[in-house]
Order: sequence, then structure tokens, then C-alpha cells
Amino acid sequence: MLRRLVLTSAASLAALGAAAPAALAGGGPLPLPLLAGTDSLTVTVKNSGNPMADGTFELKCGLRTAEGNHPRVQGACDRLDELAEEGRDPFAPVAKDQMCTQQHGGAATAHVTGTWQGQDVDAHFKRTDGCEIARWDTLKPVLPMARS
Repeated sequence: MLRRLVLTSAASLAALGAAAPAALAGGGPLPLPLLAGTDSLTVTVKNSGNPMADGTFELKCGLRTAEGNHPRVQGACDRLDELAEEGRDPFAPVAKDQMCTQQHGGAATAHVTGTWQGQDVDAHFKRTDGCEIARWDTLKPVLPMARS
């Protein structure tokens, strides 16, 4: 999250510095600094084996913010920041030609919608084979620990 703060601050200062001379030359007001984007997700979990983890949760992560009714708001936002820094898209589906172990990780399902890193998200998760289990586990604690 600290990295996001530093990068967003640097980008805002650069934009402000580039726009200020033009604004001053024209006699107009200085532009407002750019506001950091906010990730806003709705996470719906069913059949996780943990009644406290099942339900629909809101999650908002941004510059100096981690809020919503998600059971692990700060941890979930921190994990999303880590994935962004690694350049990984945790919402991408498993490739159709991917070889996956044939194991069953339980009946848990999740549906995540909203925006992350400026992109629309509409992703479905399940635990029906090794690839899907790994995909789910990559998003912990955004998605809960599921019991098989």
C-alpha cells in the first residue's frame, strides 16, 4: 500500500507540475491534483463451509482507504495491492488449454464484480480442480479459506 501511495503522489505531482505553467500563463486557476483511483469490489461467497464467510461483501481500496463490510478489509486490500505490484491479474479465468489436477476442493463458489486497477471485474470462482483451487487461494483473504 505504501508503494501505491508513493507512485500516486509522484504521478499527481508530475501532472500538477506539467499543468501549472499553462494555467498560470492563461491566468486561470491551478488544477487540482489527480485523485488516486479506488478499487471497488462486491464479493459474493456461497457454500464456503464457514457461515461467517458466506454472504455479499463490499470492499473499497484506495489511497489511504480500506473500507467496506468485508470481514478482512485491510488484509484484502493489502493482498490486492501485492497482486497489482506483481503485475498479476487474479480475476483472469483459467486458460482453456491449461492442464489441471483432478481434485475437488469443495462446493464453495464466489462471484466478484466491480473495478480493480481501472478495469471492470466480473469473475466467477469455484474449487472444482487444482487450477481453480489455486486461483481461489491466490485471492485469499479477498476470498475466504474454504473447507472441502
